[in-house]
Amino acid sequence: MNAATITPPPASGPGMPTYPRPLSQRWTVTEFNHMGDMGWFEGKRPFLLDGVIMEQGPMNPPHANALGLVLFALQAAFGPGWWPRVQAPLHVDNGNDPMPDFAIVPGGPRDYIGRHPTTAALVVEVSDTTLRADLTEKAERYATANIAEYWVLDLENRQLIVLRDPQPLPKGLGATAYRTRLTLAPTDTVSPLAMPTASIVVGELLP
Repeated sequence: MNAATITPPPASGPGMPTYPRPLSQRWTVTEFNHMGDMGWFEGKRPFLLDGVIMEQGPMNPPHANALGLVLFALQAAFGPGWWPRVQAPLHVDNGNDPMPDFAIVPGGPRDYIGRHPTTAALVVEVSDTTLRADLTEKAERYATANIAEYWVLDLENRQLIVLRDPQPLPKGLGATAYRTRLTLAPTDTVSPLAMPTASIVVGELLP
C-alpha cells in the first residue's frame, strides 16, 4: 500500500497533550498512542516508523484478498496457542510501531490486555506498492527487534520473500539486518521456523 506522512494537529488546546516541539522532531510510541486516544487519526490508518507518523493508503482488492488468504494459511499452520494479529500494533521499540499486516504471537487476545506485543515469532507484510520500504526500513526494524523470521508477500511479482537470521550490522551502525533471504515461487513451499512441521504452498497465499 501507499504510505504518506501524517502531520498531527497542533499539540495544544483543551484536553490535548502538550508536546511543544517542531513537527520535524521524532515522535515516540507513547506520544503516538496518546494522539490516537485523542482521536487525531480518526478515519486514517497510521503507523510509526523511526518516529515519523505515516498513513497507509487505500487497500485495493488484491491486497485485501491476500490478507484473507494469508490469515487462513497461518491459522492452519500454527493452530491453537498462537494468535495471528492482523494490522495491529507491534511496539518493536520506543520509536517504532510499524503495524504489520500479520504478527504471530504466542497465546491469545486475553494475554495482551493492557499492552501490545513487542516481538513476534513471525511477521508478514503483504506488499503491492511498498516493496522497497518493506525490504529495507521495515526489515531493519524487525531484525533489530530480534524477530527471527519476516515474510514479504510480493503481489506484483507473485513471490514470497523470506528473511531469517537477524544479525547486527558492522560495529558502529547500531542496527541489525537479516542474513538469510529466500525468494520463493508460487509452486514452492515454506515452513515457518516456529512451526517446522507445517508446510504452506506459496501460491495459496497469492490472490
